[in-house]
Amino acid sequence: MRGHGFPGGDFGWGGGFGGFGGGPGGPRGRGRGGRRANVRAALLALLTERPMHGYEMIQELEQRTGGMWRPSPGSVYPTLQLLEDEGLIVSTSEGGRKSFSLTEAGQAEATQAAEQAPWSAFEAAGTVNSWHDIREAAMGTMNALRQVLRNGTDDQRTRAAEVLDEARRKLYAILAEDPGTR
Repeated sequence: MRGHGFPGGDFGWGGGFGGFGGGPGGPRGRGRGGRRANVRAALLALLTERPMHGYEMIQELEQRTGGMWRPSPGSVYPTLQLLEDEGLIVSTSEGGRKSFSLTEAGQAEATQAAEQAPWSAFEAAGTVNSWHDIREAAMGTMNALRQVLRNGTDDQRTRAAEVLDEARRKLYAILAEDPGTR
């Protein structure tokens, strides 16, 4: 498509565009503006609600941030191990899965983390819904493009590339606008 491919991870949306993304920061596990979200606090906050396994926590954080932040397994599992080593959580294995829950020692730190849950920063910034809407629109566009690529004629594929080029130009034009003019 004229050199405008979709490199893995550039969109920061797990599943379909390359791994575990984090939203506007781009790289894995990053939140708004590229700052690293507090994985430790997020995991502790989640565990105040109920015991969970690691992958479930990753999914829960992605859901609560509207897909803007999906911490990578490479940050979640070492953090869980550290919390366990510190005696703040304990793990139990059932059916091949490790489930984590808070210890008595971990309750105080977890309660404090829950009061300032990292996902609330995404909600407060008003980005969760807008990111969700943009993600849904992009996924719908990608599904339509996939159909054109699989089932379309050469002429339809050429026209689809032109539409995508135009959309790319318009997106950059939006970024070039003065934020105060809208």
